[in-house]
Parts: sequence; structure tokens; C-alpha cells
Amino acid sequence: MLSRTADHLFWMARYMERAENTARMLDVNYQTSLLPQSADTALQGWSGLLSISELTWAYQQQHRQIDARNVMDFMVRDEGNLSSIWNCLRAARESARAVRGALTTEVWETQNQTWLEFNRMLKAGEFERDPGAFFEWVKFRSHLSRGVTVGTMLMDEALHFLRIGTFLERADNTARLLDVKFQALAGDDYFGPTDGGAPPPGAPATPQEVDFYHWSAILRSVSGFEIYRKVYRNVIRPEKVAELLILRPDMPRSLAACMNEVVANLQLVANQQSSETLRKAGRLQSDLRYGRIDEILATGLHAYLTQFLDRVGDLGVGISRDFLVPMAA
Repeated sequence: MLSRTADHLFWMARYMERAENTARMLDVNYQTSLLPQSADTALQGWSGLLSISELTWAYQQQHRQIDARNVMDFMVRDEGNLSSIWNCLRAARESARAVRGALTTEVWETQNQTWLEFNRMLKAGEFERDPGAFFEWVKFRSHLSRGVTVGTMLMDEALHFLRIGTFLERADNTARLLDVKFQALAGDDYFGPTDGGAPPPGAPATPQEVDFYHWSAILRSVSGFEIYRKVYRNVIRPEKVAELLILRPDMPRSLAACMNEVVANLQLVANQQSSETLRKAGRLQSDLRYGRIDEILATGLHAYLTQFLDRVGDLGVGISRDFLVPMAA
């Protein structure tokens, strides 16, 4: 397969997954903001959302203060924000159009219709009227795109590059979400529960009901609330949330599950130049497969996730170098 074709397929999948992840985080923050809470707590939620995507600086160039309406507008339809849902869906559609011949009719029409309908909904004011329903629609279109891709495309290199893009982006987003949310809980770094259940030094004391909503919001943002209840059958505990989203291979959005998919698809497209990239991916997969949550927490969750994000970024550079159009220096 031509490297340019592989590049468009890889980024088409990444941008679609990024649009869905952005909608998920915005939806959870929006739903949480409707609950009774202090102004500082609400502000912390929207600030954390910008931090996850590393957009705080870009946002502050346009807005003096952080508030729900401005953050949602910035993350949904700001054309100057390259990570906005508008830009992600536009880029996904442009990538799909560039490799129209490598896609089935259903895949192309899904991408194209999503972009056209998204713009129609924005112009009709549906985002302002009901943000929750709007975010659900974005998630639904991403599910549809993924289902049509898996259900209609030949299981060849084109599909494998799409899958690599999807799961690499998902791993990156899950790690960022965990890092920011746990830092909001612990202040600096999280080393697991302390004796007697007291909050770690420097962490803000939170009432039990606020704590529940905090963790249930994180789980809902990755469709993990019901899964947590099924797996652990217990109250929501931070260390169990971390274990579910990092080490459980049967949780679709966990780091372990994402890396299993990345490695499996990398092996199917491997070439003579990709041995080092495949080795790094396999080592990261093994660290997750044989890791223990107590060992991760002992070294600090923030330190672990920062290292994971660096390794995923390095993996993306390796994939680009071995298979795709080289990144500009």
C-alpha cells in the first residue's frame, strides 16, 4: 500500500475517534455541571477538560475567563482550534475523500453525511438548544462509522491502518483523562488509598456524594459505569477505576485493550523497517499485560501515565516513519 494512502486512512480513524472522545468529555462535564456544586468545583471541571487536550493556552488567547459556554463553543466549533469537533470531522472527511477508492461506498457516505449533517445542525442552533443531545449524536455517528468500517471493508491493510489509528488515539485519550482527573483528586500525584481512607496530603476533602459523582462521571465518559458495577460489584474506589481503565484487557477503552489491538494490527502490516516500532509496541503491551495496579500506584499514577503518553507518542512517530508520510520537521 502507498504510504500516502495509509497515512490518510490512519488519520481518518484518529480524527473520528478524537471527535467522539471530545464529545464524551464535553457531555460528562455538561451533565455534571447541572448538579448542585460550588463555582470553584465547576470551574475545575472545565479547566481540567482543557488540560486533557492541552488547549489551555490556545483557549486563553481567545477568552479571558473559563466558563461552560465558552469552553463548549471552543471545543465544538471553533475553526481555529485544531482539536475541535468541527476540525476533527472536517479532517476525517477530507482524509476519506483523498482515499475514496480504498473505502467502501458505505464508509465514504457515512463520513460525508456526518460532516454535512454536523454543519446543518450547527446552523440550525441544535447545539445551543440541547448540548447533551448534540454530543450523543456525535458519539452515535462515530459508532456508526466504526461499525460500517468493520462490517463492510475487506480485512486487508486498509482496515488494519484504520484500526491502528483508532486504538492509538483511544489509548492516548484514556491516559490523558485518567491523569487529569486523578490530579484533580490528589493535587499532585496519586499513590493509592491511605490508611483509614483519609485523603492524600494536599488533596481537597470531598463529601462522599461529591466523590461518587466525580468517579461515576469519569466512568461514564468511557462508557464504563455499568462495566465497573459488573466487574467489581462494590462502591466506586479510585484504585479500582484506575485498574479498570489501565490493566483490564476486557474493558474496550482500557490502555491494555487498546495496545492489544494496536500490536495485533501492526503485526499484520509489518514490513522490513518496522521491527523496532513493533518491538516498542510489544514491550508496552507486555508491561500492561503483566502489570499490577499496586505497583503502578507505588511509583505514582501521574508519573506512570506521563511515561505512557510519552511512549504512545513515540510509537506514533515510529508508525509514521515506517508506514506513513513522514512528519514535517
